[in-house]
Amino acid sequence: MITLTKSAAQQISELQKEHDATGKPLRVYAQEGGCCGVQYGMGFDAKQKDDMVVAHDGIEVVIDPQSAPLLDGSVVDYVVTPEGSGFKIENPNNAKKKEGGCGCDHGSCH
Repeated sequence: MITLTKSAAQQISELQKEHDATGKPLRVYAQEGGCCGVQYGMGFDAKQKDDMVVAHDGIEVVIDPQSAPLLDGSVVDYVVTPEGSGFKIENPNNAKKKEGGCGCDHGSCH
């Protein structure tokens, strides 16, 4: 379904402690639309009865049924670059990205 890299799992664990969210799963969600095909979000949230649950390196990830097909096969990573750091989701299902660009023709999708 979805995979966390070790770097992402470590950062999520640190964020759980910082935000007093220890024990809460990380919700990853997606919706179609927007400039780059799929828009993503993440946050610590309570588990719902219809959520899919995935565990990686001690981190529990929950995904709602609407987001599941959009996230299938995705990898969540935490990257550090000279420009900054943050989470990055590599999604093999993002059709607009596969087609080579931005849905709004501005070419700003990476």
